Amino acid sequence: MNQTPKTIQIFLPGGDPQGIRVAEITTRILQVIEVPRKLLSDFFQMPESNQVGVYFLFGESEEGDEPIVYIGQTGDLRTRLATHNNKKDFWERALVVISRTNSMTQTHAVFLEWYCLQACRKAERFADENGNSGSQPHTPAPLEADCLEIFDTAKTLLATLGYPVFDPVISNTSSDKDSILICNTSETDGRGQYTTEGFVVLKGSSGLIRKSAPSRRFSESMREKLVKNKICKIEGNRIIFLKDHLFKSPSSAAAALVGRNVNGWTVWKDKAGRTLDELKRQ
Repeated sequence: MNQTPKTIQIFLPGGDPQGIRVAEITTRILQVIEVPRKLLSDFFQMPESNQVGVYFLFGESEEGDEPIVYIGQTGDLRTRLATHNNKKDFWERALVVISRTNSMTQTHAVFLEWYCLQACRKAERFADENGNSGSQPHTPAPLEADCLEIFDTAKTLLATLGYPVFDPVISNTSSDKDSILICNTSETDGRGQYTTEGFVVLKGSSGLIRKSAPSRRFSESMREKLVKNKICKIEGNRIIFLKDHLFKSPSSAAAALVGRNVNGWTVWKDKAGRTLDELKRQ
């Protein structure tokens, strides 16, 4: 994500921080409006609901542990979201991207829908409900440049509102590569990174699978969910991470590898053998 300083304004039409929220970068014409499903009828009373827009429906899997998104575009947000309200069950909040000057065209929206879906799948943070992404729509070069600028702004606003759908859980800058931590024992071969969002276990990390024991029930349940959601696979007597995965804490990340509850602050170490506790808390 672009790290240049920005001023973002969030307006609460109903005064409720958990209600409808309208976010914008003060120097740009784009807005992202977050709408709880329960308040769709309130959004439909707003003039913005009758515009061309790109929208995102966010929810969770049936198990409640995997974020899901559906990405779409329409020339009439009010009609399209009403249809999704009747036919799609998984989502709880809709985020719509519109122009404050009503200057987004259907051509913009079609390209942005396709481009956003590619970026979502590349980031691998949210599972999408779209199915076939289709091919890149023909878009004149000046219009495509407009779309990329819209995407950049929407990406920042979505992440600000708590939906970093286009951001990988870990970046690939040189500074990030230098901060890799290791959980390496006779039973585990793990690599990870402590981030502002939690702890990321990196693709290819693996741990040993052992017979059940009461002290391991939590970590085994976690492992079952990781396999079910295709984040990990079982190969022989090992569990292997198929992609980078974000955990809420260093300890939950370590438990997924070790197979029992452990203190992640002391298990994760850098190349010099210093623990995460020594690096970040002492």
